[in-house]
Amino acid sequence: MIETQHLAKHFKEFEAVKDITFTAHDGEVFGLLGPNGAGKTTTLRMLSTIVQPTSGTATVSGYDIRHDKDQVRSNLGILVESAGLYAQSTTREHLRYIGNLHGLRGKSLEQQINMLIERLGMQDFADRRASNFSRGMVRKVIMGMALIHNPPNIILDEPTQGLDVVSTRAVRDIIRDFRDEGRCVVFSTHHMDEVERLCDRVAIVHRGQILAAGTPDELKAQYQVDSLESAFVEVIGEDAILEEARREAERDQK
Repeated sequence: MIETQHLAKHFKEFEAVKDITFTAHDGEVFGLLGPNGAGKTTTLRMLSTIVQPTSGTATVSGYDIRHDKDQVRSNLGILVESAGLYAQSTTREHLRYIGNLHGLRGKSLEQQINMLIERLGMQDFADRRASNFSRGMVRKVIMGMALIHNPPNIILDEPTQGLDVVSTRAVRDIIRDFRDEGRCVVFSTHHMDEVERLCDRVAIVHRGQILAAGTPDELKAQYQVDSLESAFVEVIGEDAILEEARREAERDQK
């Protein structure tokens, strides 16, 4: 289980996260839905102990992110959108390296590596160097690295960003498997269809705050609309949607 209490992060004068409070339960997929720049990634980095909160705190399996960092990391698997691989290392070597960092050795580690290679469909590139991997291959290897120590909690930052249809479908199936195994899954996205397909509950985040939360059906009922997209627009406003579309267009042109 992952709980946050009034989590906030300021970078000098900029308030990236103002006040985030939620509880994500075991056996649940909890989504953070919001436009780019809403504070989703900063929130996940605080939960991962990568970034120190300015105020507030959070717990992962009961361990505090401020005071119990080693225990938090042991109980957490992390996939971040910007993560990369060592070009000269193979899939198997990446998994073994991260396993060693978690104190895993010997036969049990090799069995876990083989299981993840099969489960994530990495047999064809298990012993290839990463220098020429596709984006889908990279995401699968990073997913394996996040799971090598069999954590009860999973954090996924934009897990399907930039993937093709086949890879996207595979990642979504894996997320459903995590939930069915009783893991707690928290993931960020700005894709409405992803939330409706995967999330048991969702929090709509805008400008560093949670503006609404509930199941997709509860949010649609609350705002008396027939789609999550319409509820999203009602929550954050049309001006914010247009601004996000403008930023996306500018990024595509670069």
